Amino acid sequence: MKEKDIILSARIISMVFTPFYLPVLGLLVLFVFSYLSILPTLYKLFVLLMVYVFTVLAPTLLIHAYRSHQGWTPLQLGVRERRMVPYVLSIFCYFACYYLMNLLHIPHFMSSILVAALMIQILCATVNVWYKISTHTAAIGGVAGAILAFAFIFEFNPQWWFCLTVIIGGMVGTSRMILRQHTLSQIVTGFALGLTVAFLVIITV
Repeated sequence: MKEKDIILSARIISMVFTPFYLPVLGLLVLFVFSYLSILPTLYKLFVLLMVYVFTVLAPTLLIHAYRSHQGWTPLQLGVRERRMVPYVLSIFCYFACYYLMNLLHIPHFMSSILVAALMIQILCATVNVWYKISTHTAAIGGVAGAILAFAFIFEFNPQWWFCLTVIIGGMVGTSRMILRQHTLSQIVTGFALGLTVAFLVIITV
C-alpha cells in the first residue's frame, strides 16, 4: 500500500470514529443488553436522534465553523494550544443534551452515559492545559468502560463487544499516530482515562 493510501485510510478512520460518538454507542449497548430493549422503537429512535444532534452533529458543525473562521486546517486545529475552544464547545453541547434529557425524564441509565461522556470531555480539556491527550482514544476507552460497567450491572458477557472495542481503539490510535497528531503515550493515556472514567461514573452515578 502506498504512503498516500495509508494516510487517506488513517484520515477516514479518524473521521468515522470521531470522539463524539461515545454517547450514541453507549445508548446502543443499553438498548441491546438491558431491560431498556423493551422500550418502543420510536422512543429509542427519538432518544438516539436527540443525542446524535447534541453530541455529534452540533459540536462537529460548531467546531468546523470555528476552524473555518480561524482559517485553520484540521491538522492545525490539532495543536494543543488551539484545542481549548473546541473542548468548550463540545462540553456545552453535551451539557445541553444532559439538561434536556433531565427535562424529558429520560431513564437514569441513559443520562449516566451523558455524565460519563461529559466528565471525559472535561478531564481531557483539563489535562490538555499541560499535556496533549488523545480525545479519540479517550472516547473509545469510554465505550469500553461503559461496556464493562453495563456488563457488571446487567450481568451479561461483554467479551466479544469489549474485544471489538479494543481492536477499534487500536485502529484509531494507529491512525492518529500516522497523522502525527499524537504519540503512543498520549494515545494510551487517553484510552486509559476514558475507560476508567466511564466505568466509575456509570457504576456510581
